[in-house]
Amino acid sequence: MDRWFLIAATALAAVGGITGMLTVHQGTRSRWTVIWMVAAFAAQLAFLYVRGQMRGACPLVGIGEILAFLAWSLTLFYLAVGPTYRLSLLGVFTAPLVVIFQIVALLPGVWIVEPERIPATNPWRETHAAMSVLSYGALALAAVAGVMFLVLDRQLKDHHLQSGLFRNLPPVRELLKSMVRLLWIGVVLLSIGVVAGFMMPRQGGGAHLVAASGVWIGYALLLGVRQVRGLTGRRLAVVAVLLFVGSLSVFALV
Repeated sequence: MDRWFLIAATALAAVGGITGMLTVHQGTRSRWTVIWMVAAFAAQLAFLYVRGQMRGACPLVGIGEILAFLAWSLTLFYLAVGPTYRLSLLGVFTAPLVVIFQIVALLPGVWIVEPERIPATNPWRETHAAMSVLSYGALALAAVAGVMFLVLDRQLKDHHLQSGLFRNLPPVRELLKSMVRLLWIGVVLLSIGVVAGFMMPRQGGGAHLVAASGVWIGYALLLGVRQVRGLTGRRLAVVAVLLFVGSLSVFALV
């Protein structure tokens, strides 16, 4: 049954993304994307609950569960940030990423059909896993906002001011504001995850923790340079996107 909840969440997110793209192409704005993503979020919660009961712990064992948790985290931050900052188009850019994460999670060889129950859990290990993946949801959404900024910047330079996409994109200032807030949230959550990782008991295999620390340093440097010297919106967006894409390599070490 847990798999069907994730399949439903994938289908709902796909519908949300498609309906959003169609309305943008028509030059209009619709709240249906948000509604579909709320439904996808509910299905994701149901999946995590059932899977958590099967594991007896937070379901973060293996790439499949990590990607499903990451998709939930990304959806969570979209629902928290998008409507609040009137970034309704953010869902059109977020939904495809959620769908990709969940499709990969469901692939044969990635998906664990019968998860083993975890006999005992360590609080530091649970905190490390949960906070780290949760931080990636915020950082992923920051990257999505960065892509939106680059699209808006390109349309301005090419003078495509009458397209449906341009007319529905949020103001540049709002995009930058949301991107910076998401980067700070992601770094704070990742800081908690990294500290918990160093506190948890380990038996070798600390490569992923070293990689996660490298990701934290990269984002901390980005925010530090922005605070001290300042960065143009374009450079901030490009680095935020590149850092997130590069940081996904951490999951290969899990």
